Amino acid sequence: MASFELRDLFTVAQFIKARCKHGLKVRTTTDKNYVFYQVEIQDARTRGPLCFLDKVEPSVTVAEIKNLIHKNYPRWYPSRQALKLHPEGKALQDHEILEDLPVGTTATMFFQDLGPQLGWAMVFLSECVGPLLIYLLFYLRLPYIYSWENNYTSSPHNVVKLACICHSFHYTKKLLETIFLHHFSQGTMPLQNMTLNCLYYCGLTAWQAYYINHPLYTTPSYGYLQVICALAVFLVCEIGNFSTHLVLNKIKCNKSRPTEIPYPTENPFTWLFFFVSCPNYTYEVGACVSFALMTQCLPAAVASFLGFVQMIIWAGVKHRTYVQQFPDYPELRTAIIPLVL
Repeated sequence: MASFELRDLFTVAQFIKARCKHGLKVRTTTDKNYVFYQVEIQDARTRGPLCFLDKVEPSVTVAEIKNLIHKNYPRWYPSRQALKLHPEGKALQDHEILEDLPVGTTATMFFQDLGPQLGWAMVFLSECVGPLLIYLLFYLRLPYIYSWENNYTSSPHNVVKLACICHSFHYTKKLLETIFLHHFSQGTMPLQNMTLNCLYYCGLTAWQAYYINHPLYTTPSYGYLQVICALAVFLVCEIGNFSTHLVLNKIKCNKSRPTEIPYPTENPFTWLFFFVSCPNYTYEVGACVSFALMTQCLPAAVASFLGFVQMIIWAGVKHRTYVQQFPDYPELRTAIIPLVL
């Protein structure tokens, strides 16, 4: 063993760890006279070398390594990068520390270009502006949507006008909350994903708006009683959603992870926090369902169902985060439906 050099041992260890399922963890060094790391960055697709980082501090984070790569390749800003220990492995988290990773002092990381990225604020704005404008195009019955004799005409049914007001109010509220109320993490979304999201929301809106504003649209079966009851539920859900966002706005977060448990206030619309972790999603689903009942439109019902499925997933993730992070988290709370789900 004496004939082996220390660097050769680390090279062999890295080779073994790269092929182990779980790898071997380097012990935390308490000695201040630690050695520097050497990090080689390779392309995850071609396996070709991109750059070599010499004399890297053991305490640097993955985020700091991304910044070093950005200095060498300015077009690859940090949020566009994914670093892995194996080409087909999971991307490393920004907060992970180099000396805690299963690598030797001569480490190899694989780089993946995630493509152009957009911040969450821009994503939310894009997803709101499109549906807001598209619905108005159908409501105004612009040319080439319906037959020419219906161009720029208006529906004789009050429920159609009311639906336009409710839809516009809903997305205007979301826009204002995005600008003035919501706090977004430093996370981003790939431009391609945002494009697909916008097509999804705009497509569903166009599908609903086409039938609700159609000249042959028929009013709900139970007349004004159905419309008024659905409108009342819609308004309650919109107020409740806004009240919940006010509570969440005051919660301190470490990036995307909350550092305290949200609790209800004196506002009765926030009392849903007694029963669910994400009342904002509960109210959002309620607003979509009430809109579908008010218009008695099948596309609106389908959009409500799809939105409900997606919000179950989001709420489940947030609920598990709360439970894992806070040992004293209220046991009565479920994710989105009180006492059920």
